[in-house]
Amino acid sequence: MSTLTATPAPAPKRSSRLAQLTVPSMAPAVASTAAKSSYSQTTSVPVFAPAPHVAARKDPKLAGNWKTKTAEQLSDAEIIAMPDSEYMNEKQMAFFRLKLLQLKMDILNSAGETTEHLRADTVVVPDPADRATIEEEHALELRTRDRERKLLKKIEQSIQRIDAGDYGYCDETGEPIGVPRLLARPTATLSLEAQQRRELKQKMFGD
Repeated sequence: MSTLTATPAPAPKRSSRLAQLTVPSMAPAVASTAAKSSYSQTTSVPVFAPAPHVAARKDPKLAGNWKTKTAEQLSDAEIIAMPDSEYMNEKQMAFFRLKLLQLKMDILNSAGETTEHLRADTVVVPDPADRATIEEEHALELRTRDRERKLLKKIEQSIQRIDAGDYGYCDETGEPIGVPRLLARPTATLSLEAQQRRELKQKMFGD
């Protein structure tokens, strides 16, 4: 009598396609404030990558124009082309003072126009829809003027910094803010790197 020996069933073959699939590891998308402060990224890309700073292109043909022109005659391109060794010299200080004063004048003119608009629209409008539209336009214009009022205060502070000889230097590091950044935002008090660090801190801690 022959004995039957049970042969074990062959193990199911793993699909070669499934075997090649890998699940990428993912850093947590949402973390608490404390976790964000202690979390260290293992890859080469930071959690919050700061925007790359692109240096303004200088035109060497304009580099010496500041020597023969007044601050009123200089263009933005000529200010950018000035040598780094002449950063925030008297000519640049005078140039940015004029730019700030022009910005101040534009804001004051806008405020005067807002006052005239409000006076002209004091007539009672019988139609409720038209009246609601006018009120919404007034509210929008007043919000815009409020933002300009805050900007006006920053302009005054920037002019005071020019008078004190501190204009153009970062409040946190003391490093030059840079002519291109000041042309884009004449009231800037932080360098681009310091501003990015502050924004990163605000994202992480909500300050």
